[in-house]
Amino acid sequence: MAIFLCAAFFFQLRFNVSPHVMNLFVTYTDTGGAIYEKLHFGSIGIFLLLPFAVASRPFVLRGSDIVLFRSALLFSCLMLALIVYLGAVGRSGSVGFVIDTYVVAGFACMIMLTLPHDMRRLLGDITLAFLIASAVIGFFEAIAQDRLLPYPPIRDVFRPIGLTGHPLTLGAMSATAIGFVAATRWPLWVRLLAIFTLYVGAAISTARTAFVLASLELLLLLLFTRWSKLSKRTERRAKGIVLLLLMPLCAVLFVVLLGAGFMERFRGTLFDDSFMARVTIYRVFDYFSWSEIMMGVHIDQLMFVVNEKLDLEFIESAPVVLTMLFGLPAALVFTVALFRLFSRLIRGAAGSAQLGAAVFIIASLSNNTFTEKTSVVTAIFVLLLAYRRPLLPAPSEAPTHVTEQKRPAARAPGAATARRKARTAQM
Repeated sequence: MAIFLCAAFFFQLRFNVSPHVMNLFVTYTDTGGAIYEKLHFGSIGIFLLLPFAVASRPFVLRGSDIVLFRSALLFSCLMLALIVYLGAVGRSGSVGFVIDTYVVAGFACMIMLTLPHDMRRLLGDITLAFLIASAVIGFFEAIAQDRLLPYPPIRDVFRPIGLTGHPLTLGAMSATAIGFVAATRWPLWVRLLAIFTLYVGAAISTARTAFVLASLELLLLLLFTRWSKLSKRTERRAKGIVLLLLMPLCAVLFVVLLGAGFMERFRGTLFDDSFMARVTIYRVFDYFSWSEIMMGVHIDQLMFVVNEKLDLEFIESAPVVLTMLFGLPAALVFTVALFRLFSRLIRGAAGSAQLGAAVFIIASLSNNTFTEKTSVVTAIFVLLLAYRRPLLPAPSEAPTHVTEQKRPAARAPGAATARRKARTAQM
């Protein structure tokens, strides 16, 4: 129980204390500061908790859990090897997000796997509760036009952040959580209310990609999720009725939010400055030689080209950052390792959880989520482990049912001789 309570505390500390809040106490993302200040408080707790989770009490891994533990351990070792490589080639300034995003995610996976399945699910429920609370806070921020947590960047259009560190994160995680809420064991009315809250959270975040994905996610959940206690024919009719009711309700909700000023970014075209920045960034390769692309460059050199040559403020492209910081070969190794662990986690998850994970991946590829100090990768790993399908017993553990064949009753001595004499007498 102590490991569970510590895991719940450190996980939520990592998930819900944004980088801007961390900067109030240490130089977490600001320039300068000691090395230990670049690690999130929650990350430090997760690093310290893993040895105790593994060594303090016995735990049993069965079936696919064994494969997942090995995969998480291998992934963490590869990330540590990448850190050593970047330090050896003089780019230690690029290792911060590798430690605080990916090494932490691998350690969190191993901690989850040391816990019983009911505790894993409870950790998932707690994580979803905070995501729902974040969407609620974001809604009230949009109404009050003021944020609960610090957010230094100044923008022309007010965008809520909830408990996250960025409006795009609020939108992406609200859309992602919809699929995981459908995989919970909560009462139906609680799940419906939570999904509605998260959908509104995705809308008011003004993250257009996340809102579109959330709308498609709702449609797919409605069409392909099995409704228990209903025959297939009745289920089709019920889904058709709900779909007919849901479409006008969503349209009304969109109009209301648009009229209230919560969705200003949807008034313009999709091909705005933000979209063009995501396209223009790929011109960065024109300013570097093949040797620099293969070996990687220093972050300051990359940002100089982005700011001065391309006139862009940020790099909102994970492939560009990974390729130019790690070098193309190391970036490919990193991508394969991450994809391998992601695919194994998704493979055993519930169907709606798989849909939520797919929404997260698509939304994250549209920005720089995978190349910054963020907790969302760890959160997705925790949710995928929390809502896995029940494990089947291993062949050696499967109950063995032996059917004994009844043998004919033993015949009394001399019974055969008596029957032969009786047949002879009848003849």
